[in-house]
Amino acid sequence: MRQTIRLGHIAGIPVGMHWSVLVIMVLLAQGLAMNLLPAAAPDLPGLTYWLVALGVAAVFLAALLAHEAAHAVVARHYGIRVKSITLWLLGGVAQLEGEAPHARGDLLIAVAGPLTSLGTSIFFGLGAFAAGRGGASRITVAALVWLAAVNLVLAVFNMLPGAPLDGGRVLRAALWWVRGDRVAAQRIASRAGIIMGGLMIAGGIFQVVFTANLSGVWLVLLGWFLVAAARAEDMEAQLRSRLAGIRVADVMSTPAITAGDSQTVDAFVESVARRHPHRIYPVVSLDGRLTGLVSLARLARVPAAQRPTTRLADLRAPLESVATLQPGDPLADVAAKVLASGHRAAVVLEADGSVVGMLCATDITKMMELAGLGAQRSLDS
Repeated sequence: MRQTIRLGHIAGIPVGMHWSVLVIMVLLAQGLAMNLLPAAAPDLPGLTYWLVALGVAAVFLAALLAHEAAHAVVARHYGIRVKSITLWLLGGVAQLEGEAPHARGDLLIAVAGPLTSLGTSIFFGLGAFAAGRGGASRITVAALVWLAAVNLVLAVFNMLPGAPLDGGRVLRAALWWVRGDRVAAQRIASRAGIIMGGLMIAGGIFQVVFTANLSGVWLVLLGWFLVAAARAEDMEAQLRSRLAGIRVADVMSTPAITAGDSQTVDAFVESVARRHPHRIYPVVSLDGRLTGLVSLARLARVPAAQRPTTRLADLRAPLESVATLQPGDPLADVAAKVLASGHRAAVVLEADGSVVGMLCATDITKMMELAGLGAQRSLDS
């Protein structure tokens, strides 16, 4: 999930929002301003309802952020890198790069979010109680009660036992603990998530068709997301199972065929691209350091008249967008990174920064197919 709006950092972790968060904020504010708040505190100016509703929606988003930040903090405690935290239409995502070292760590990372939401619910519930006893306005009490209720719903919903929900992570951790097989535990949790998402879709369709309740559309949307995410996690579990014991060096294309920063498009096509089957090439400087990537598709967009004078340095994808690996990296740990990268490829570098190979999505797919045939190469091959 890409961040459209960057909010800053929490403990060094980039935090942002996807544009879809604005949709959910408007919908929440509308529901509060036009229904719940007027019913709880009638006869107030319409602007008052809207201002309070927008404030409540913003506080709820902050509570969602706290939920994801809790996952991130515990994950970092176990040495897992947290790439980012992103809020979006259906909640939030803490993007973790790596896995817990053991089932106990997996469990604690999973429950950190729901426990934070539960604590937030209790906090707002006590606030509503104190506000009511202290003579606060009815609209204030109603806002606090709503925040307490919605955070409780968030905590309970996230504990449903199916991936990618936190309850699915708890199920995975428990099965991993009992059976000692993380991959098998993940596959069971993913299948539970697929079943749960299917039931939500069916329930949402029933609501829309038989009760004319359009809120069922949200249930369908949520169910669709759960099914898609659970399937993705199931595929990742299969990938890890099949690629266990294989290193990047066993699969990468080597030696690396590189392009020079100073080469023109025509010179590169004539001397390199025409002689090799690749579609993506690392671009290096005069001293052999990686500076970016260039693809044949990108070169083809350069007008023919400009190709004799246009240098690859002006066309390459910037270095910060290029996925890099090392030859000894376990393929199971980096395959998802390669498949999710914009180029669906990664450059393999030695410790000194020299380019030694390329790993493409097609290389990973081929190795998975060979693994399915029982013909995978091992570390000793």
